[in-house]
Amino acid sequence: MGSSLPPAPEPVDGVPSTAVRRSHRGTRRLPRRAAIGRRSFDATLKALEELVDAGAQVSVHVVDLDTHKHVLSGDDHVTMPIAGLGVVPLLIEVAAAFEDGSLDPLEIVERSSVESVTTAGLWRHLRAPALPLTDLAVLAATAGDPIAVNALLHRVGHERVSARIEGLGLTRTAVLDRFRDARGPDDAPQVAVGSSRELAGLFSALVNSEVVDAAVSAQVSEWLSLNQDLSLVAASTGLDPFAHDHDQHGLLFINKTGRDRGVRAEAGVLAGPRSGVAYAMIVCFDDLSIAHRLRAHDAFRVLGVELMEYTH
Repeated sequence: MGSSLPPAPEPVDGVPSTAVRRSHRGTRRLPRRAAIGRRSFDATLKALEELVDAGAQVSVHVVDLDTHKHVLSGDDHVTMPIAGLGVVPLLIEVAAAFEDGSLDPLEIVERSSVESVTTAGLWRHLRAPALPLTDLAVLAATAGDPIAVNALLHRVGHERVSARIEGLGLTRTAVLDRFRDARGPDDAPQVAVGSSRELAGLFSALVNSEVVDAAVSAQVSEWLSLNQDLSLVAASTGLDPFAHDHDQHGLLFINKTGRDRGVRAEAGVLAGPRSGVAYAMIVCFDDLSIAHRLRAHDAFRVLGVELMEYTH
């Protein structure tokens, strides 16, 4: 599972390059306005190097929403497990079906109609035995509820989600399976896979109303803006996990995380007064101890700090 990030390139004209590619295609300078002050990703590079040295595999991609320049990248083409981040293309297909009328948002789904997942989620703790599809989409986006996700996936079907992914031009992203309490030898080894470059690009397209159409992009962005997992990159934003879609300081933020044993992934959009970015980072690590896990989490938070510096 090991990967190797090369040493950070030497500064060019006093501006540190933040492109870290195994192929050494040359250095990329930050956009001019991003070169002001401490708007670099040196600490992120150091944290990722330490993860790699500890045996982890990392993939990261950050793109400026205004200039479309890649300001940070490392092994961003590699397909890796993304766990619950696979919910995003599923939500896109659900929103598209709501929009074209092929799916009724108020269609009721019985919880007993899908196999239970007992390891996580909110719906299993609720008294309501049935919910409308639109509420299941909210549960999937805000809490990554596995039963809600499985119900949506069962209703729209793997085939339609796969076709939607292909239609979006994503070649390194796939939803492979539903959530399960345990994976047997006949099950797919992961819920979903993807690359950080494609995931960052997908979130950029969402906020630019380029995913399917403006209405679908807005609906999916609205769902994701309610996400309550702000423990990784978003931990550095200072946002309220339960009410952050209308921040008083004008911070625009949407994200989705993915978690599994030895897998942490996050993609999103962060926009501040100076600039905006779409980002994605995936870390696969040997979850041998709390220390291993915290090392991975710390890298996400370091990225969050430097994204805040970049956008502010």
